[in-house]
Amino acid sequence: MGQPLNDVALDTIFRTARTFNGYTDAPVTQADIEAMYDLLKMGPTSVNQQSARFVWVLSQEAKDKLASLSSGSNAEKIRKAPASVIIGYDINFHEHLPAFFPHAPEAKNWFPTEEGRREQAFRNSSLQGAYFIIAARALGFDTGPMSGFDNAKVDEAFFADQPGVKSNFISTLGVGDPSSLHARSPRPAFDQFNRVI
Repeated sequence: MGQPLNDVALDTIFRTARTFNGYTDAPVTQADIEAMYDLLKMGPTSVNQQSARFVWVLSQEAKDKLASLSSGSNAEKIRKAPASVIIGYDINFHEHLPAFFPHAPEAKNWFPTEEGRREQAFRNSSLQGAYFIIAARALGFDTGPMSGFDNAKVDEAFFADQPGVKSNFISTLGVGDPSSLHARSPRPAFDQFNRVI
């Protein structure tokens, strides 16, 4: 059983962590994103389906391409960020279950319909996107998750070579610039949205 994290770690991951609108010039490297992925992939998904597919956007050409498919202020955030990532989901995740869930060789057959796989893949890629945010924070980076973009055009531009993969959400990534922050929005008290039964 794991040991509780100390307050510094809890602040870094949750309490004082923020969603950033801008970043410093500190780079995000291939080694950095591989380290993030090596952490986030350890988070639980249903039958270890690992349905998320990531496109890490580091080159300016790719940033400009992604920005052109995004709306409002998101476009400029993507252009200026050291990196962005497109978190997608693969509705054909079941094809990989023999490797990722080997103790149940029949698991591939548990997902016979595309509609059912889509629901599973979307839910579990959302979880993996959240694991990405936590992993980035744990490694000293900040994120700016967003959903203001044209999913169909992003799919065509970045996932055309992967049939069955669709975009879920995007996040910018880097070392956050505190001057880009808004005042922190309120969070609900426990009693507002929780019941113990």
